[in-house]
Amino acid sequence: MLLLESMKMEIPVESPIDGIIKEIRFQIGDAVDEGAVIIVVE
Repeated sequence: MLLLESMKMEIPVESPIDGIIKEIRFQIGDAVDEGAVIIVVE
């Protein structure tokens, strides 16, 4: 679903469900806290 970059490492993030991305809650370059909602899937 998306590729997360952290400390020069790329981490693939998969969705546990099928659906359509309805909202993206970050911008490229943003710092994201652990546990934060980054994508809304419907």
